[in-house]
Amino acid sequence: MKIVVIGGTGLIGSKTVERLRKKGHDVLAASPNSGVDTITGKGVAEALAGAEVVIDLANSPSFEDKAVLEFFQTSGRNLLKAGAGVKHHIALSIVGMERLQGSGYMRAKMAQEQLIKGSGIPYTIVHSTQFHEFMAGIAQSNTVGQTVRLSPAYLQPIASDDVADVMAEVALAAPVNGTIEIGGPEKIRLTDIVTRLFKATHDPRQVTADPHARYFGVELDDTSLVAGAKARLGKIRFDDWLSQQPPQKKSA
Repeated sequence: MKIVVIGGTGLIGSKTVERLRKKGHDVLAASPNSGVDTITGKGVAEALAGAEVVIDLANSPSFEDKAVLEFFQTSGRNLLKAGAGVKHHIALSIVGMERLQGSGYMRAKMAQEQLIKGSGIPYTIVHSTQFHEFMAGIAQSNTVGQTVRLSPAYLQPIASDDVADVMAEVALAAPVNGTIEIGGPEKIRLTDIVTRLFKATHDPRQVTADPHARYFGVELDDTSLVAGAKARLGKIRFDDWLSQQPPQKKSA
């Protein structure tokens, strides 16, 4: 079966491609570097020719409100137009997206999902919680000097390996024409998870809890970013994942 993974060289994409190839499928890891650009449309029709499944893992290079909305709308329209004959269109989105529409990024993801739902193409949308691998970036975006000001709200972080396992399974299953949720095996406060990260990596920055600290432009509460009761849960806990990362040199 031919499967096209848009964003197939990224964190989740590369792992999903590897899993599907090991199962014997013909998998195209599509990206601008491979001549497939979902914004200009270049190479998209050629890449999707004969594909039964498309997995959209593309992400905007800019999180600015207008730019990110244009990215997901343009990319989504080009993919859906070229993939009109595809039997299963899959997209990765975010747990809590619909609850955080004060964020321009979350509004853009909503727009992407609306395009998919209105396309008439059989689909599955996977809502995932935040990846373990993204915690450092979240901390950096909230850093001023040596202080990281973060919401103490709960997250339910998931390892990229667990996400890729689900994406590969969904690619080989029938479309649900709806949304499924996935999350990590434990709920951890954002301030606590970054504190653990800094301790493990000898990062001298200090974490300060601030209920009004913004996350992609919005304030969080304890329900904003946690998965629902029916979510599929990954197996890899944050501390176990952290212990497997390459050692970091101690910061000055």
